[in-house]
Amino acid sequence: MHRLRATVSAALLSSTALAVPYAEYILAPSQRDLAPVTVHRANGTVINAAGVTSSGTGGTTFNSVSAVTYDYSKNIGGLVSFAVSSSSDSDQYIGISFTESSVWISPHGSDATQNIGIDETLWFKITGPGNYSVAPLHDRGGFRYLNVYHNTTGNVTLSHLQTYFTAMPHFPDDGIGKYTGYFHSNDEKLNRVWYAGAYTDQLCTIPSTAGNSLVDLDATDPDIPTVWWSNSTLTNGTSAFTDGPKRDKLVWPGDFAISVPGVFLSTDDAITVKLSLQQLFASQNTTTGALPWFAQPIYTFPENSFISFGKEVFSFNYHLFTLLGLNNYWIYTGDDEYLQNNWNRFKLALNYSLSFVDETGLANVTSSFDWLREGMGGHNIEANSILKHTLDVAVTLAYAVNDTAHVATWTNASTAIATAANTLLWDSTASLYKDNETATLHPQDGNVWSIISGLATANRSTAVSSALAARWGPYGAPAPEAGTTVSPFITGFELQAHFLAGAPQRAIDLMRFMWADFMLDDPRMTNSTYIEGYDTSGALHYPAYEDDARISHSHGWSSGPVLALSTFAAGLHVLNKTSWVAHPQPGNLTHVEAGFKVGHGSYAANYSVVAKSARYIFSTPSGTKGSLVLDTPSCDGNVSITGNIGSLGGKKSFKWSKQINSHGSSSKPWNCGVWGPTPSSRSLSAEGTITIDGLTGGNYTVEVTCM
Repeated sequence: MHRLRATVSAALLSSTALAVPYAEYILAPSQRDLAPVTVHRANGTVINAAGVTSSGTGGTTFNSVSAVTYDYSKNIGGLVSFAVSSSSDSDQYIGISFTESSVWISPHGSDATQNIGIDETLWFKITGPGNYSVAPLHDRGGFRYLNVYHNTTGNVTLSHLQTYFTAMPHFPDDGIGKYTGYFHSNDEKLNRVWYAGAYTDQLCTIPSTAGNSLVDLDATDPDIPTVWWSNSTLTNGTSAFTDGPKRDKLVWPGDFAISVPGVFLSTDDAITVKLSLQQLFASQNTTTGALPWFAQPIYTFPENSFISFGKEVFSFNYHLFTLLGLNNYWIYTGDDEYLQNNWNRFKLALNYSLSFVDETGLANVTSSFDWLREGMGGHNIEANSILKHTLDVAVTLAYAVNDTAHVATWTNASTAIATAANTLLWDSTASLYKDNETATLHPQDGNVWSIISGLATANRSTAVSSALAARWGPYGAPAPEAGTTVSPFITGFELQAHFLAGAPQRAIDLMRFMWADFMLDDPRMTNSTYIEGYDTSGALHYPAYEDDARISHSHGWSSGPVLALSTFAAGLHVLNKTSWVAHPQPGNLTHVEAGFKVGHGSYAANYSVVAKSARYIFSTPSGTKGSLVLDTPSCDGNVSITGNIGSLGGKKSFKWSKQINSHGSSSKPWNCGVWGPTPSSRSLSAEGTITIDGLTGGNYTVEVTCM
């Protein structure tokens, strides 16, 4: 059996001594030694195939050429071990192969980590009774189905079969499922969606020495199984946060842009995020400031063309995603020292991005490497929206480190991007932004980011949200910049965009049918983790790869609903370690609650509707300050707020109430408005929201009652 030493201190997990809310939804195992749950399929002559499952008894005997596919009921990852109680002779062989989707089950190999063909089966010569284990070199980070294949005459009897779960290697063996965050609502689909997103992020947290070596990435013969190893070293610590546990098993900054907040909202695994970010900064070109497309492994053997290629290629957007990753880490940890240590790297990188800005005020993008989209050049709307957002983030961080010398420059550049993009790239006929001045394409990514970045005005954000929703197909939101692709990565950002545009119901509906109905419940999926991408027809095809078996079915960049539900639906927006905004946007949910613990304290919120009244209870850490934003209800009524603030022994009461006028249909007691600019303190805003500023961290109850 294999054991990895846990390195998270008891203090870091002290909260787990208490009951974990809604633990019944958590997919992470309660311990690391996992037996298969059921027999998915048996071929040939197998006696008592279920004997080595978690509910079975007795041994399982393979006679002559025979195989059993075992189902763990969910995607897992780790090192397989089995015990042989007897064999007919000392020249028997057992083969082990893996797959995430049932589509690719085969005794002849595993679903692919390479670009063509399938991965080779792992063969064990059975010389007699004893224990046999997969070497760490072949740590399979993502699989639901385990195929055991006997390919010789004679027989072998297994008395035991298990997988040692290697994800989250720095967590205690019994602490993997003890989340520091939770979510629950009256919609079971959304409950499952949140926890599958959190679990996807967990599987993407792998041993730092189990990175993908991609040794046969350039293989050309689909009929010859390819060699696969997992022996790259990715960080200077125990763990690494990667794009996927099966492949690429590398540190990609694009994934960080959406999955890092989900990590903090579920497990608060700050150390893995920190280690992985540091490896991205360690790969920076110290002359130009360019940051890598992906972090270069510390150790790779043998060298391969893809890793070497990654040393040279530059991606305009992934470069910026590293900077946004640092911001996300700082927001939730408040780690000022880490921010300060990387501040000069941040400035050098941002200055490199600004070197692409031309006389129009927009960056003229020359790199073609992004998340998969076809084309990227010129005054690209996605790239410029992300650059504007990063510039705005940089201003905030500059004040945090007390280095404001570039604030005016960054502010002016941000304003210039918004002005130029709205002049040159807006298509009023389509109510969407064009990819660039010469394009007819209206991309999903650029339009989504136009809202997130604030490049789009409030009216245009509303129009973009509506136009994007009009393009949805039965399997989700299309990304026409990548052909006939549905990208859960970009659609995760689209969820945020709909909330920001004041259309939370669209985001909730999209999570229901795209993430729950298809990405979880389709029988080709793992029912536990989220696929990397697929075709608009519902086919499991992703145009980045020649081989559909290569698609990852556990990809962190598809975990966007964790952020969408905790931050937007439940309304818990953490700005930094001292500031927050509470703004619930529950759509048609009648109950939603969320909570999480991060370095500077705990956050919780609970929203519920009864008849023509609504209640929102929320708590924020002592020593913080924030604002409450409420979308005005659709009736004449009253809003009252009471609070209990301050530290123990110095508690103070807070009371506020106001009569409100109707804002919509009386059939909807909590109508959604727009999260626009913060209006004056304790007033009704023109955007249909009530905002109360200057609240001290504490416990608050909001009552909305319709007349």
